[in-house]
Amino acid sequence: MALNRDWKIRNLTDLDPREMRVLINIGSYMPVKSADIAYQSRLDSYTVSRAVKKLLSLNLIESHKDEVKKNVKNLYLNEAGKALYHELIIAMDERAKQLESVLSADEQAVFFDMLERLEDKTEAILAQQASEFIKDGLDAPTDQKELIRWHKKSNFK
Repeated sequence: MALNRDWKIRNLTDLDPREMRVLINIGSYMPVKSADIAYQSRLDSYTVSRAVKKLLSLNLIESHKDEVKKNVKNLYLNEAGKALYHELIIAMDERAKQLESVLSADEQAVFFDMLERLEDKTEAILAQQASEFIKDGLDAPTDQKELIRWHKKSNFK
C-alpha cells in the first residue's frame, strides 16, 4: 500500500512518499550513503538527492563526510528524524501485521519468495533491455544505467 494513501501515516508527517522511503532507509541502515539508498530502495539517484535535500532542510537528518572517502557523505537521522522514524515504523508494522494476518506462515513464506523472484526477474529484464539499447548506440538515461548497475551488483552477492 502506498504510504501517502494511509491516513494514519499521512497524519504523522507531511513528507512525500519518496522522502519517507529515504528517511526510513537512513533510519534502518545509518550511517548510509545516498548511493546505497538508491540501490537498496531502487530509487534513482536524482530522486534520492532531492529527498535528502528536503530532509536536510526540514532538519530531520544530518550529513557527515566519510572518514575514508572524503568526497562521500554519510547520512544519519538526528533526534527529530529518529522520533519520526520510530513513529513511522510503528505505524507501518501495525499495518503490515494487519495485512499479513490473512495469510498463514507457510503462505507468507511462499508469497515473499514469489515477490522476490518477480522483482529479480523484472530487474533482469529491464537491465537486459537497457543493455541492448546501449549496444544499439542509444544514449541511456541515468535511471537505465542505474538499472544495469543494480542488476550487476545484485548478481555478485
